[in-house]
Amino acid sequence: MGYSVGQVAGFAGVTVRTLHHYDEIGLLSPSGRSHAGHRRYDDADLDRLGRILFYRELGFPLDEVAVLLNDPDADAREHLRRQHALLSGRIARLQRMAEAVEHAMEAHRMGINLTPEEKFEVFGDFDPDQYAGEAERRWGGTDAYRESARRAATYSKDDWQRIQSEMEDLNRRLGELMASGAAADSAGAMDLAEEHRGWLGRNHYACPYEMHTCLGEMYVADERFTAFYDAVRPGLAVFLRDAILANAVRGV
Repeated sequence: MGYSVGQVAGFAGVTVRTLHHYDEIGLLSPSGRSHAGHRRYDDADLDRLGRILFYRELGFPLDEVAVLLNDPDADAREHLRRQHALLSGRIARLQRMAEAVEHAMEAHRMGINLTPEEKFEVFGDFDPDQYAGEAERRWGGTDAYRESARRAATYSKDDWQRIQSEMEDLNRRLGELMASGAAADSAGAMDLAEEHRGWLGRNHYACPYEMHTCLGEMYVADERFTAFYDAVRPGLAVFLRDAILANAVRGV
């Protein structure tokens, strides 16, 4: 009988709506139907879905994924070779950029010129000085750190409250969009990811697409950032990371 769309969605960590969309555009059509007409997926369908999700994880748009998967000269072994080459390239790029971008969000806290009372008013129980030493040790030599520290030193309490308020509003809207069932590569999600990139650029440091995608990876890899975003809505860190990747592909 195969697997139902709900089962496949659970296996793959995607939404049923995403699987329906893949079927509608011909990217992944289930091999069978139940007597009631419901989609049924077999093991070959699951293999194809795995390849789709891999290429999507690397930022390929759906039309390019379709071209890759429908290549008549590419068998399973060839797809594995491609995946290995793509992963190796991505790892190398991330390693080259790690010093400049890892925890760049924390770097802006260096140079905050507020009294203890004002810090509490802006940040609540969170102490921005807690990570100051770590940020300076790890990223003090990067342009992003220096720019962020320079700006941070000029901000008043009102500036920080505005920055925090903008961040909270953006995170709220991201959480609401995710809760609506929208895909991370939908226009709305990519627009919010671009707004996030603009918020960084206005308030902290210039954030080109490649740096933004590395930040997105950090939000998932670092449990502190994951906890921050998932406190807004469970799964939001991954949703934001995926939206950032999709937006970077759109923007390039």
